[in-house]
Amino acid sequence: MFTNSVNFATNIIISGINNNKLKNDKPEFSRITIKVGSNVITQSDGSLNDGRILRIVEDVAVLNKQGFEVILISSGAVAAGRGEVHPSKKTNIIAAKQVWAAIGQVKLMSSYQFLFGKYGIQAGQLLATKESFRDRRHYLNMKNCISAMLENHVLPIVNENDTISINELMFTDNDELSGLISSMMDCQSLIILSNVDGIYNGDPGLPGTELITRIDKDSENPEKYISSVKSGFGRGGMSTKCSVARKLATHGIDVFIANGTRDAIISDIVRGKPVPYTHFVAESKRETGVKKWLSHSDTFAKGAVIINSGAREALLGDKATSLLMIGITSVKGVFKSGDIVRIVDVDGHNIGLGKCQFDSKKTEQNIGKKLNKPFIHYDYLVINEKNKYNVQV
Repeated sequence: MFTNSVNFATNIIISGINNNKLKNDKPEFSRITIKVGSNVITQSDGSLNDGRILRIVEDVAVLNKQGFEVILISSGAVAAGRGEVHPSKKTNIIAAKQVWAAIGQVKLMSSYQFLFGKYGIQAGQLLATKESFRDRRHYLNMKNCISAMLENHVLPIVNENDTISINELMFTDNDELSGLISSMMDCQSLIILSNVDGIYNGDPGLPGTELITRIDKDSENPEKYISSVKSGFGRGGMSTKCSVARKLATHGIDVFIANGTRDAIISDIVRGKPVPYTHFVAESKRETGVKKWLSHSDTFAKGAVIINSGAREALLGDKATSLLMIGITSVKGVFKSGDIVRIVDVDGHNIGLGKCQFDSKKTEQNIGKKLNKPFIHYDYLVINEKNKYNVQV
């Protein structure tokens, strides 16, 4: 189905690589995550847009041939399967989406494997759920798997496992998943491909509205310009993209939101060409190890503990400290030892989170007591520096 167009495009791309080599002098692009939204690679009837997938594969092939490590996060399974099966009336919407995902994921990967194979690139599939990130062991297993794929020159293609991810097990959308993967794999940058050029300072259809091309730590919050309306087959929206991008930038990862319907948009961004996009500029700080896992695990918290003013001052002070049982005043929710738990002060401010060493029942039994073992050890604790005074639980 793709053979003639792929063979023709292969000659063009290889020629382009030889005559116009990408500059591999930008360390922020040595390992890159690319997220492709459903609205980019599906048509209005829900079927896969074969031509657009081909263009994206061509673009990724350019980077791959130049030695860049690419991790592809691709939506589209549910949308691709939607046009193949019409569920019976007794099938509820959740079950219908599971069926569509089961069929659509096969179609999606088949297309990617066929196309990447024409460029001599081996592609492998990895399906994830929130549970894959909630547990530290599962998290490391996934990281080791993707690392091994990259070491063996296999291009990882990641998607949420929509066949089993429902309700609380679901990511907000693949924007959230792409952020978690980018952080986990120590990527220097993330490119989020949508069906628009980026974030605008107003309604793009109105005169005078301009694309916001750069957002750094001193910029005003762009979310005030973002509509909550979602379009097409995607589950998220620009608000989720903005939230993910701002968080990653604070942890040292550059994020670009760009239009995936533009040809060569990925390689153009890497080349530094003047193409339209919104760039969330990375800060110098980069978390590592357990702290990185925790800093991106706020959505996985099983419960919370309320702390007194003394514990609050200790945690927010300059000296590193653990959260002791004597500083806890009450418990919210049910959790087990080893779960991620939020730390909240009496005014409802989110101070941080960490991996607890007591379950909720034992915590309630020992509130206010002096124990040798801390509730959360400093090595497994992250303080919410930016939002500690204004984020409500």
